[in-house]
Amino acid sequence: MVAEKLRLQEERERIKHWKKWGPYLTERQWGTVREDYSPDGSAWENVTHDEARSKAYRWGEEGIGGISDYKQKLCLAWGFWNGKDPFIKERLYGVTGNQGNHGEDVKELYYYLDSTPTHSYMKMLYKYPQAEFPYKDLLEENLKRGKADPEYEIMDTGVFDQDEYFDIFIEYAKNDAEDIVATATIHNRGPEKAYICVMPTIWLRKTWFTGHEPFLPKLSQYNENTIRAFSPKSGNYTISFEGEPEFKFCDNETNREKIYHIGNEKKFLKDAINDYVVDGDSKHINPENFGTKASAIYHLEIPPGESKTIKLRLMHQFSEDALSFCDDIMEKAKVEADEFYEELQERVTDPDLKRIQRQAYAGMMWSKQFYYYDVERWLEGDPGRYVPPISRKKGRNSNWKHLQNYDIISMPDKWEYPWYAAWDLAFHCIPIARIDPDFAKDQLLLLLNEWYMHPNGQIPAYEWNFSDVNPPVHAYAVQRVFQIDKKANDGKADYEFLERALHKLMLNFTWWVNQKDSDGQNIFEGGFLGLDNISVFDRSHAQRYQGKLEQADATSWMAMFSLNLLRISLDLCEHNKVYQFTATKFLEHFLYIAGAMNNISSESISLWDDEDSFFYDVFHVPGKESKRMKVRSIVGLIPLFAVEPIREDLFNELPEFKQRLEFFLREKPKLAALVSSWIQPGFNRRRLFSLLRGHRMKSILHKMLDSDEFLSEYGIRSLSKYHLEHPYAMKISGDFLSIKYTPGESDTVMFGGNSNWRGPIWFPINFLIIESLKKFDFYYGGDFSIEYPTGSGRYMTMDIIAKELSYRCMKIFMRDEKGNRPVYGNIEKFQKDPHFKDYILFYEYFHGDSGLGLGASHQTGWTGLVAEMIHKYYKVREDKEHDSKTLFRS
Repeated sequence: MVAEKLRLQEERERIKHWKKWGPYLTERQWGTVREDYSPDGSAWENVTHDEARSKAYRWGEEGIGGISDYKQKLCLAWGFWNGKDPFIKERLYGVTGNQGNHGEDVKELYYYLDSTPTHSYMKMLYKYPQAEFPYKDLLEENLKRGKADPEYEIMDTGVFDQDEYFDIFIEYAKNDAEDIVATATIHNRGPEKAYICVMPTIWLRKTWFTGHEPFLPKLSQYNENTIRAFSPKSGNYTISFEGEPEFKFCDNETNREKIYHIGNEKKFLKDAINDYVVDGDSKHINPENFGTKASAIYHLEIPPGESKTIKLRLMHQFSEDALSFCDDIMEKAKVEADEFYEELQERVTDPDLKRIQRQAYAGMMWSKQFYYYDVERWLEGDPGRYVPPISRKKGRNSNWKHLQNYDIISMPDKWEYPWYAAWDLAFHCIPIARIDPDFAKDQLLLLLNEWYMHPNGQIPAYEWNFSDVNPPVHAYAVQRVFQIDKKANDGKADYEFLERALHKLMLNFTWWVNQKDSDGQNIFEGGFLGLDNISVFDRSHAQRYQGKLEQADATSWMAMFSLNLLRISLDLCEHNKVYQFTATKFLEHFLYIAGAMNNISSESISLWDDEDSFFYDVFHVPGKESKRMKVRSIVGLIPLFAVEPIREDLFNELPEFKQRLEFFLREKPKLAALVSSWIQPGFNRRRLFSLLRGHRMKSILHKMLDSDEFLSEYGIRSLSKYHLEHPYAMKISGDFLSIKYTPGESDTVMFGGNSNWRGPIWFPINFLIIESLKKFDFYYGGDFSIEYPTGSGRYMTMDIIAKELSYRCMKIFMRDEKGNRPVYGNIEKFQKDPHFKDYILFYEYFHGDSGLGLGASHQTGWTGLVAEMIHKYYKVREDKEHDSKTLFRS
């Protein structure tokens, strides 16, 4: 067994807590809802980037390339100063949601390059300019630009044009669970000798104000190159630094005079090290060398083309020779990380795809974050500190008082979205399950715990509004992770995980039925559903137009949810036959939803449009004729996701389920006729539950696989290209509303305009399309083929089309025939420079025509699904190599 798998086993069996330390610092604590104590909920303005270096946080800590223990009592991160910036670089800079022309956006260059699941080895790269960092230029230019303009990025400022920058490689290696070597290797990429101040920094999260600490935690100088950290709950740690650094100590306390213009309560303040390094001001430095924050300060002069390395080692017990074996520990950790990934990637033969996949996994591992948010305490405030305004009592998240989050959670993006999002996290867990199924399962169960899930059954969406509604994909992720884990364990299934999840998912299903099906007709309203501006108006506020929106996607998601719970119930029947009665319940729900989609409220109104052969939302205005909103978007593709093939012998093993099924066939023939027939056995006598029968499925696929509609060179677009020449428009309540194909960044302010579902390519939707095609193929087998692309005259089986769509998504990151990666567009430095071209950024979404990366630049979370696509791509290729005749039919 490779060493990393042994560590995972020891973690699972609680022999050793290998995951106690990890990359659990966020990259942006400022501007978050948790730290917002404003009267009007203006989180972006309540704590700014400029104030962050002077303000002690209440709910978490941030840093560059940092680590902490899993309760974030003790933190370690890196600070830098090039001698020219107005303040030290100890946090990443970006524009806020109100400053950016397309919403919030980090304006730094950094890459996650490697990490094992236990963080026994980690590596990231931060690129730091030698010239003054262009803070003012980035802010002012972004404020000038409008929605029709591209974002102004750090590469646009020219600060990297002459290669006058440092490449800073930050690495960590564990010799034991709490014996960690950390290094920063600083390369001068410029043509001349350059100065940099490097400050590995240790600090304690401020917990002492609550009065619950029996003794105050403390950092103090132990000897000429060692700092001792004491916490009453964590005990002693020693941090030994190579060489002869200059130690400076202060406290993790707010500089009240600077931020609030009132007298300081404390003498030694959070920004003291910044003031000392930049201005030589030591008035807030503790001369007795102790406190709750400390830096080891190194002043380096690095010749052109050369590098210098800073090393340190964190241990529980002091050792005289702590720094003697750092290189050996680091090298051993690298070798063991390589062994772990070599075994995982044994099928992947393309070196570039190996690199892409490994960096995708690295991004997901680095994007874990300690997330602390006690809503009741946040609403009421702490004694003697942060008294919230009265308006908060009925404001944001005030109906989530039960919510107490204090966990390590997978984040969408630790700068742009440093808070969990329910449907993002569900997708994160699928690729994560390949490398750490225990973490994936724990994450899925976490959001179903009673201190997360609302007593009414709703899963919290995200901290800006826990009551918002995300697509119900949690059950899908639970079932997929269960399958991946079962296969990895040679068929040994974790039924306890599946059973625990099912019981809570049924509560969530009931919440959907009670809250989002207002008329009890099995048609769901859903609202926003994470798709921002997919419609002509904000779908969360349809009532503004005195109407109600019946959503094809919300209803299809619920049909999918029903089938997911049906599948989970049938899987559990292998463990306990009693779950066949649960399977029956969700079979009925699925059939009634299928019926409702074709006859809303018995009004002979269908979400399916026979003229266009596509699904659309329907808008109801009291006293007026209901209107289909003919927007060709992924809303009409989502019915594809409600599909589940089931082997025939399972019916014979479950007599009660089979009996109920036969009852429906006999007593509800109209409902039975609406969905793919289970009377007709498919390949290997499998049966199929699906919203789509042959004609409708083919009609949707005809549009989806048409390059003039949804099919891009880089995957499936979120809005049909048909709307480029044919914008859809409608008039409601005196307002003229329209939508057109917009393949790049958003040109509307809807939901802040920081993402766009009007044409770009999104990985989660593409992934679900690919998975659904595989399920259809599982039923139909090699005798059923579809024209791909539409109009080409070439026919392929559904699983090969799925493989082809995977490849289109993968191509976004792969080098093309000119050696360029579509994700980086025309940025020559990203494409050709040897110090840039092999580092991958996993963006939030991608241009519908060019594949250019857009939105959050480090949203490895769900874009990390590319790792699973690569895994499956090679598996499909291996399975099909012996039977090439199934690939193409004309």
